[in-house]
Amino acid sequence: MSSKSIGRSLASLWKAFCYALGALFIVLLLYQGWFAAHIWYWTDHNPESTSFMRARLEHLREKNPNAKLNQRWVSYARISDELKRAVIVAEDAKFSEHDGFDWEGIQKAMEKNQRRGRVVAGGSTISQQLAKNLFLSGEKNLWRKAQEAVITSMLEMLMEKSRILEIYLNVAEWGGGVFGAEAAARHYYGVGAAGLNAGQAARLAAMLPRPLYYERNRNSEFLQRYSETIRARMPSAQLP
Repeated sequence: MSSKSIGRSLASLWKAFCYALGALFIVLLLYQGWFAAHIWYWTDHNPESTSFMRARLEHLREKNPNAKLNQRWVSYARISDELKRAVIVAEDAKFSEHDGFDWEGIQKAMEKNQRRGRVVAGGSTISQQLAKNLFLSGEKNLWRKAQEAVITSMLEMLMEKSRILEIYLNVAEWGGGVFGAEAAARHYYGVGAAGLNAGQAARLAAMLPRPLYYERNRNSEFLQRYSETIRARMPSAQLP
């Protein structure tokens, strides 16, 4: 093969590579645009469900084909400030300050996990948790974490902090098929989300890491102690 033929072959390969790379970039851009479009729409429209809610419903219907989720959307103003404070204290103390990522919290979680030799602490902010719940599956890999970070940044850019917290409080899981502050308040205390007092709010916030377990073990000593810790810290919480 002559050098001219080799040159033409290399040029063709390079052109094909550039076309493939360009096509991949366009697909990736459209894929991210799909997330951004949903988030933009949800700035003033309420999501009807989330990826996590759909997965939970599918799981419940494996045992009961007629299973339904217990959720009722309420506005930010109709959710007790006590619950907002309790959830911020329990899940993301710097929620009103950060840009979606609590880098200090992530560092502390990594150090704690390293000391224990296993994953015992997260570091995810409320914005990160919402990104995951809205769109992503429960599997853990680098691609999913990268996508979570991108969606988190979109949420922070397109939404007010109060809107992020409003959506989070309406889609968080508080028991088997129990989603959102209104359903949780009525399920556990027989009141609406607006009527939760400090003690009730602290207990609901303490349940968030393991809602299915604590629904079955409501008299857990750890749950009681953790609830008291949250309640003591609630006055320091900064609401958006």
